[in-house]
Amino acid sequence: MKTIILKEFGSVDNLTIQDIPTPTIKEDEVLVKVKAISINPVDVKTRQGYALADSFKNYDPIILGWDIAGEIVETGNAVHNFKIGDEVFGMVNFVGHGKAYAEYVSAPAWQLAIKPQNIFFEVAAAATLAALTAWQAFTKKGHLKAGDRVLIHAASGGVGHYAVQIAKHLGAYVIGTSSAANKDFILGLGADEHIDYKSQDFEKMVSDIDFVLETIGGNNFIRSLDVLKSRGTIVNLPSGLTDEAKQKAQEKGVNSCFFMMVESNGEDMKQIADLLEKGVVKSHISKTFSFEQMPQAHLQIESGRTVGKIVIIL
Repeated sequence: MKTIILKEFGSVDNLTIQDIPTPTIKEDEVLVKVKAISINPVDVKTRQGYALADSFKNYDPIILGWDIAGEIVETGNAVHNFKIGDEVFGMVNFVGHGKAYAEYVSAPAWQLAIKPQNIFFEVAAAATLAALTAWQAFTKKGHLKAGDRVLIHAASGGVGHYAVQIAKHLGAYVIGTSSAANKDFILGLGADEHIDYKSQDFEKMVSDIDFVLETIGGNNFIRSLDVLKSRGTIVNLPSGLTDEAKQKAQEKGVNSCFFMMVESNGEDMKQIADLLEKGVVKSHISKTFSFEQMPQAHLQIESGRTVGKIVIIL
């Protein structure tokens, strides 16, 4: 089968197409013929030698990627909830070796969900890691409630644009930050307010926030503490918080998740599938690439200016 191998950590030139054997599956796995792959910042950072690179060093070959949508062509003996021909999607083996940059992927059945018939494979593939991150942040880490005031940073990005839609679905009052160019996009997702981070200091614009989804990193976490209620919640997605930042969160008495790592979970994927099927949540795909254009897709993510999601179509 055709696969994209990472020869060594570094530039996109190290992503090369190779033919390797189709994977065999375990009893609790299914073999998926991949139709679409979603690309995330963690893919890019790992390829560069950061993020999950340390845990990948001993793999040979290294195959990046976790987000897939496709059709089941084989099932393990212990799999009873899927059959050959089922169209599925999910985030596979995160934070392990997902091996999603391939024509066929072996995936634990419990990490997948049936793709709604009314959405395309690329739409489903986009709504995996990013949508799961937003869903798990609000329902498992932070327990967002109806009526809560939520501040979502980088609301036009992959995680952010799903977070706006999911927070509104859960009944929150949503404030999103982005550049002015993406104001209409964010308000169109359902946000109640928009803040232009380039010309406005968000801590001067809002207060009494119940929940902050912090997706930027650096000093943005400390700044976000200033707008939270004393018992508010902040979920931090980027790693690398300083001890000072953690200390200030503890002093303020907020509920903090200093670094949330999304988890592969088929039951959560079913929730996302339901929202997609009903049109409550929509994937915004800013650009699609072919399998052979994987380096260009990485460079697009690396630019830091992607609105919504980038998807590879096989």
